[in-house]
Amino acid sequence: MTPHRMQPPEDPMLQELVRQATAARAQAAARTVSRRTVLGGALGIGGAALLAACGTGGTTSPTASAAAVKDVSDTDKTVHWANWTLYLDYDDKTKTYPTLEAFTKQTGIKVTYAEDIDDNNTYFGKIQAQLSNHQDIGQDIVVFTDWMASRMIRLGYAQKLDHANIPNWKNLLPDLQKVDFDNGRNYSLTWQSGFAGIAWTKDKVPGGIGTVSDLWKPEFKGRIEVLSEMRDTMGLIMLDQGVDITGKWGDNEFNAALDVLKAQISSGQIRQVKGNSYKEDLISGDAVAVIGWSGDITQINFEQGDKWEFKLPEAGGTLWSDNLMVPIAATHKKNAETLMNYYYEPEVAATVAAYVNYICPVEGAKEAMASIDSTLVDNELIFPSASTLAKAHVFRTLTSDEETRYNKAFLAVIGA
Repeated sequence: MTPHRMQPPEDPMLQELVRQATAARAQAAARTVSRRTVLGGALGIGGAALLAACGTGGTTSPTASAAAVKDVSDTDKTVHWANWTLYLDYDDKTKTYPTLEAFTKQTGIKVTYAEDIDDNNTYFGKIQAQLSNHQDIGQDIVVFTDWMASRMIRLGYAQKLDHANIPNWKNLLPDLQKVDFDNGRNYSLTWQSGFAGIAWTKDKVPGGIGTVSDLWKPEFKGRIEVLSEMRDTMGLIMLDQGVDITGKWGDNEFNAALDVLKAQISSGQIRQVKGNSYKEDLISGDAVAVIGWSGDITQINFEQGDKWEFKLPEAGGTLWSDNLMVPIAATHKKNAETLMNYYYEPEVAATVAAYVNYICPVEGAKEAMASIDSTLVDNELIFPSASTLAKAHVFRTLTSDEETRYNKAFLAVIGA
């Protein structure tokens, strides 16, 4: 990933945005012991293709149409956005999202932003009935991981994007412009990418953790949590068992990993299976080690004082992407596209990346980061090298039948 060289922003509003972000981060840095923990070690081969492989699920034609939906963007300058927690720059002092504030000043479009998504399945379950009836779910943008984005497109639950309203979409990293679940990127644009790996509280686990199997040690009983995202938790367990999750595997391999998960839940080794909310249990001390997401850990480190370590296990971690989409009956599509275009400005994307610490999908953001926080330019969790990407693996595309069976089996085991 080598973005083109960007000059410092000339737009006064973007200059002010950079100034605010830098000032806010300087204030926060004064409250912490160290900046962040980044992935280390010699990892291996090139990995640009892994980012392209984040797109999973075969391309199909939508069965529904948004032709009858009236877009009121020109008369109602609002847009409603549902996202995951800790997934946008936030100023603790003003209790606002600086980039959203700047967007409203720049465009006059007011954004209603909600951290409503904790898990792909649970959120989809809440809105599926409305989507199937082509009803407005009250959100103009939703953010789904690749496999769920694929389902949204396959079922006809997403509106086709007008690229003329998103000229900055050309800044999407070339490898991410080509995904098999959305040929031509007509229905989705990458918000962030990231790793799933293992993390632990450093003073509670001074020896560290190297493998997923280490999570099952007796001394950690009742203080382990894993993700409710099937592809991440099962992917890491399968990798730990020597399975190439990108290649040919089937029921035997999946069920062997599921048996491990079931045993660890039944024995009480695993305290809970959660979405983003596992962070609160790490902070409270109820959990001392987790299967978790890279950006979550580095962000709570920044906020709480560098108390946790994140790494890709010795057998490897998973790599995924989340995507911006417009639901089928959303009535502010043009405003949503204007917002997407704004976040594909390299300076804005870098500002978000400086806060969320996930892999930034926008070309030019690495250079723009030098004006925002130069210490993050070489952060492997934001701009990973080929050697780091080589330790991350994309869970292979599942057939429709496999997705139904594996999800059902996984949800039964975790009690969801």
